[in-house]
Amino acid sequence: MTSSTALCAGRVVAVTGAGRGLGRAHALAFAAEGAKVVVNDLGVGLDGSGAGSGPAQRVVEEIRAAGGEAVAHGGDIATTDGAASLVAAALDSFGRLDTLVNNAGFLRDRMLVNLDEDDWDAVTRVHLKGHFLPLKHAAAHWRAEAKAGRVHEARVINTSSGAGLLGSVGQGNYAAAKAGIVGLTLVAAAEMGRYGVQVNAIAPAARTRMTEETFAETMAAPGEGGFDTMAPENVSPLVVWLGSAASAGVTGRVFEAEAGRITVMEGWRPGPTADKGARWSPAEAGETAAKLLAASEAPQPVYGAR
Repeated sequence: MTSSTALCAGRVVAVTGAGRGLGRAHALAFAAEGAKVVVNDLGVGLDGSGAGSGPAQRVVEEIRAAGGEAVAHGGDIATTDGAASLVAAALDSFGRLDTLVNNAGFLRDRMLVNLDEDDWDAVTRVHLKGHFLPLKHAAAHWRAEAKAGRVHEARVINTSSGAGLLGSVGQGNYAAAKAGIVGLTLVAAAEMGRYGVQVNAIAPAARTRMTEETFAETMAAPGEGGFDTMAPENVSPLVVWLGSAASAGVTGRVFEAEAGRITVMEGWRPGPTADKGARWSPAEAGETAAKLLAASEAPQPVYGAR
C-alpha cells in the first residue's frame, strides 16, 4: 500500500466524509503514503437523509486489504460529541493525531426564493459547523500538547468550493457555507500557528455525488484511455502534501485543484481607492465609486449565471 516516497509515514490522519468521492480518494491516498487513517462517514444520502456505517467500513477494508491501517468512525461531526469522538478515535486507535481533513457535506439546491429555512440550516450545519467542531476539538488537543512541550507538525485541510469563492446560482446555502469555511481557515491559521498547526483550504473540482447531478455534462467520464479530468483522485495529491510535514511554512492559503491544475487563489485585497479626507455626499460617493469600478478588474462570473 505504501508508496516509495512514504510522505506521511508515521502520521495519523482523520478524514471526514471519507466514505465516498473526494473523502474516499483522500483517505486512500494518505494510506498509500504511509498514514494511519480514521475514516469518518455518517453514510447519509446526497441530501443528508439516512445514515449507515457501510461506506466508511468499505474504505477501511480497502486500506487494510492493501496493507494499510485504518479505523471507521460513524459519528456526526456537526455535533460536539461526534467531533470530540473523532479526535478520540485517532488517539485511542493510533495514539496521536497529526492531520485533519474536513470534507463532509451534502447539497439541497434551490433558488433563493424557493430555499426553505430547513434546507439553509441543514447545509450550513454540515459544511460550516461540520468544519468548525472537528477543527475546534483537534486544535484543543494540539494546543494542550504544545503546552506540555510536545509540539506537533499538525495540519488541517478544509474544503471550500468555487461556489464559495465566486458564488453559484441555485446554491445560496452551499455557497455561503463554503465562503464561511475560507474565513474560518484564515482565522484558524492565525490563531493556531503558535502551536505548530497549519491550516489551509482547497476548492476542488471533481466528480462526486454532489457534482455529477448538478454539473452532469462537465463531470462526465472520458472515453477509454483518456485522462479523467474530473476524477476525485486528481485532487488528493495536493491534500496529502498539505497534510504532511513537507508543507512546512504553508498556512492560511486557499488552493484550487482540478484535473492536472493547481492554482493558488488570491482573495480579497485592496484595489483602486480614493480618500477625500472628509465625509462624502451620496452623489460624490457614487461618482467616486463609479470611477474606482472603471479602474478595477471585472469580477469573474458567478457559476451557473445566465
